[in-house]
Amino acid sequence: MSEPEAFTGTSTGTFTVRPVGVVRSVLTDRAEAPRQGREGAPDAWLEIDPPVTEALDGVTAGDEVLVLTWFHQADRETLRVHPRGETSNPVAGVFATRSPDRPNPIGLHRVTVLEIDPARGLRVRPLEAVDGTPVLDIKPVLDAAER
Repeated sequence: MSEPEAFTGTSTGTFTVRPVGVVRSVLTDRAEAPRQGREGAPDAWLEIDPPVTEALDGVTAGDEVLVLTWFHQADRETLRVHPRGETSNPVAGVFATRSPDRPNPIGLHRVTVLEIDPARGLRVRPLEAVDGTPVLDIKPVLDAAER
């Protein structure tokens, strides 16, 4: 049996994504970080790059937001995993799991804004991403009437 070909993407080509900031957290070891925020993740800061800080206009403490991150420590070649890393779980494709290891390791985190510091960014809770994780975007959580 031959080895599978390396994933190269579709015919649409490549594009550039620029981080808007970085996660600052007490979590520094991926292996020790909670799998999901609700599983004991700490508060963290989303340190926003100065050129985009005005994009925070309208975000207030108490807001729920979705933070999109780039799991920079992920294995982008992984296509199948045991969900939650439990070998007792049957193997599944990464698109059926929340595994950080995947072809495009984009993290999706629902957090609450605790504080806004114009010089630093947003303090949020709970966030399971490790320190140094690039932040790609921040979006408001929509209520049922806005969907």
